[in-house]
Amino acid sequence: MMLLRRAALAAALLGITAVLPPTAAHAHTAPACPGGTSATAAPPADPEQNRLADPRSAAFPQRAGLDGFVRRFPAALCGTRSAAEAERLLKAWGEALWQASADRAQGRRPGGDLAAGDDRPLYWARLAMTVRLDRWQPEFPVDRAALRAGFEGASRGLTDNEFRGTPGVRRIFVSGFDPFGLDSELRRANPSGSAALQLNGRRITLTDGTVAEFRAVVLPVRYADFNAGIVERAYAPRLTAGPRSADMITSISQGYPGVFTLEAWAGRARSADPYPDNAAALSGGTYDRPVTAPGLGPGPEFLRTTLPTDAMTSVQTPYPVRLNTAVTEIPAGRDTPVDRADGPTPGSRAVAGGGGGYLSNEVAYRSNRLRTELRPGLPGGHLHTPVLTGLPSDPAQLTGTDFERNESAITAQVLAVLRGSGGGR
Repeated sequence: MMLLRRAALAAALLGITAVLPPTAAHAHTAPACPGGTSATAAPPADPEQNRLADPRSAAFPQRAGLDGFVRRFPAALCGTRSAAEAERLLKAWGEALWQASADRAQGRRPGGDLAAGDDRPLYWARLAMTVRLDRWQPEFPVDRAALRAGFEGASRGLTDNEFRGTPGVRRIFVSGFDPFGLDSELRRANPSGSAALQLNGRRITLTDGTVAEFRAVVLPVRYADFNAGIVERAYAPRLTAGPRSADMITSISQGYPGVFTLEAWAGRARSADPYPDNAAALSGGTYDRPVTAPGLGPGPEFLRTTLPTDAMTSVQTPYPVRLNTAVTEIPAGRDTPVDRADGPTPGSRAVAGGGGGYLSNEVAYRSNRLRTELRPGLPGGHLHTPVLTGLPSDPAQLTGTDFERNESAITAQVLAVLRGSGGGR
């Protein structure tokens, strides 16, 4: 499993009926900003935004009926008259984009010819809107970084997304990820993001007969956002005790070819270099020289899952579901890494958890470190999906029958595995 994990990471990384905020209804009549959206007003694009130069990136929101968000956004920005108004508008547009994407994934919002569960339109629409935000030249001072962070958080489900708190209904909180590895294949999707969109807000009967409400977020594949605490911001409101807190949490990401894995252990270290994140940044840690992720609160080198793994691994079709107990550690008194199939040894230093040394491992560690601090008795852990395959060989084709069938099968089994969490240990 350890070699499989490394091979999978290498393969993955190498290898207008829009529902808009109230202000958007008249956005097309808003006055233009001086220099408002001209290319000359834009600061240098970041590596993630640079991928928008590929015309296929614009086709994803267009073919999902989400392009109205991108087209109308600059005029809406230009209609604001203060920094506070801009902050409110960006939050509203972010939440509307998130809700429209979830509605589309769950079949409540028709539009376009891409499969309803496709997670890529949300990613590319959001990214295009951040470029429009960068190009905006308001006549009043603004904190651009704060505005972008607010928009991104809202468009990822971090705001206006709390449980309803209905008595007798369990509450399950999950996170997925953006697509990644886009420099080698721009068309990549991420079934964990698709699963998050398809689950958010739904009520589903678990295998023990109880009903659960799901809430979800989709996280960026960027070290800087993790350093700034996006995982903690996403999970902390759901871990505060009360009628609207979660009864179970699990992070989800794309993992190994052909298999689901529940990760028994999350490690404190980053060790995935030379593989970059979506912003072309490196973690600074390798398997030989792991580093501790910045911004972490106190905690052990490894954290063990508290999910009901026996029940959740009972779903074995169409993909096998396994409990992965492997880790990589530097044993106490030694200075070289050792792969272990059966978990860490006392006093060792973390190199990689079952999810490797990349951000999938880190979201598991961060969310569960916070869980141990705020709600130590709560079930929590991490689920890896199979790698999504089946893209057509013609790079001009954004989707295909095999691709859509595989994505549907994976996301349906994510739901089946989570339904099994109601079945005991």
